[in-house]
Amino acid sequence: MNDIGQGAGSAAGSKRKDARRNRQTLLDAAAAVFVTSGVEAPVRDIAAKADVGMGTIYRHFPTRADLVIAVYRHQVDACAEAGPALLATGPTPHAALGRWIDLFVDFLVTKHGLAAALQTDNADFETLHAYFLDRLLPVCTQLLDAAAASGEIRSDLNAYQLMRGVGNLCIGADSDPRYDARRLVELLIAGLRQPG
Repeated sequence: MNDIGQGAGSAAGSKRKDARRNRQTLLDAAAAVFVTSGVEAPVRDIAAKADVGMGTIYRHFPTRADLVIAVYRHQVDACAEAGPALLATGPTPHAALGRWIDLFVDFLVTKHGLAAALQTDNADFETLHAYFLDRLLPVCTQLLDAAAASGEIRSDLNAYQLMRGVGNLCIGADSDPRYDARRLVELLIAGLRQPG
């Protein structure tokens, strides 16, 4: 009896893993399509990118708003999880901060692409900004504190100021090909270094 129960549990666990992997694939594909084509891109484009049928997308995300919210949360989570990993594996805390800011810029470019969809009256969208701050401010703080403690950067900047500054530098990056937000963000991060 135990063997049967364990087999059923194992099969259910395997199905859950497959469902999570499918969801991850869909979110990655949707994010990539949103960056290039906007949030109004046809679902068939997302399905083709994910190599799944359109029914699979609608099973996971019944409405476009559900998909947009899920992509946003997925990207926030990925950015949040990357910070500690970069700090643990980077050559220096400042280098880890720079790499994390690159990921944050990638996220912001996508976020600006989602901005129009987020301006609806959907109540779920209202909680996303708080989620963004709750997940990313502590990560940015950890990276800044580590770089300041190592003596690499000045210590008079907080995470909110840095994230807000980077965000402001990214505004318009998707609408003006002459504007290089990445270059300006790079200069900002380089400017955090301690003089000497």
